[in-house]
Amino acid sequence: MVPWNRGIFRAGFRFLRNRIFNVFYNEYERRLGTEIHNSEIPHHIAVIMDGNRRYAGQLGKTRSFGHSMGAEITEKVIEWCYEIGVKQLTLYAFSTENFQRSEEEVDGLFNLINEKFLKIYSDPRTHEKEMQVRVIGDKSKLPIFLNESIEKIEKATENYRKFHLNVAIAYGGRQDIIQAVCDIADCISSGKLSLDEVDENLISRHLYPAPGVSVPNVDLIIRTGGDERISNFLPWQANGSECATYFCAPFWPEFRKIDLLRSIRVYQARKSEKKQEQSYRVSKVINFLEIRNHGEKHEEIGQL
Repeated sequence: MVPWNRGIFRAGFRFLRNRIFNVFYNEYERRLGTEIHNSEIPHHIAVIMDGNRRYAGQLGKTRSFGHSMGAEITEKVIEWCYEIGVKQLTLYAFSTENFQRSEEEVDGLFNLINEKFLKIYSDPRTHEKEMQVRVIGDKSKLPIFLNESIEKIEKATENYRKFHLNVAIAYGGRQDIIQAVCDIADCISSGKLSLDEVDENLISRHLYPAPGVSVPNVDLIIRTGGDERISNFLPWQANGSECATYFCAPFWPEFRKIDLLRSIRVYQARKSEKKQEQSYRVSKVINFLEIRNHGEKHEEIGQL
């Protein structure tokens, strides 16, 4: 008789439990994927990648570990969005407020971002999928080596149009609007523009990354890590289009494909509600006009 071994039993139980979980998870992911493709896919998704440091903290790891794990998820999300059919993806990689962190952490983040840009540049999938990469933010605040990598990847992908990846570095939404207004003011003072030409579209065209090639309106903003705020991220593009928002609890390194699919489902539900609301308002107007028209006919008959 084989002696009882509690360790082997526990290992076997964990293995069986994980197998069962994976079967159900994969089926749920498949069904979600099928469900979202029965409706409109958002054109532009923006992501606030929050929770790297807290993720590392709960594991007793360094902050750099959390950022590295988050960077791995970022690569997966880019792939998922391309597969689903999203055309624009904007990632909030480094805000202007992040400069307040320690010099060690900031330098580590810039080195990690630089490493990922060089990886994207050399990855054949970037060119096979014709993915255009652009950086939005105040590049003057970035180190020389990072700006060189940015220029390299932007130049190599500038003519690609199938998928657009916008990476926000040294970015702040208010700062973006201020620099656009200042740029327009310079154009007016130099005679390139007149004051009468200033409107919403003109301001939009002068936002990052450069005049005439700004980031389009956002359909869906996702924020991980549990906080329910936008944190000065694309305020002009988000509020102008009244985009959907999806706040979820997982830290960024824990973000899964089903979280992305769920966020798209929320966007689709919001679109459906808005269409129903518009249809209801139209029907109310039609009913009002019909009742009014009917009353006028009765009044005419009474006068005969």
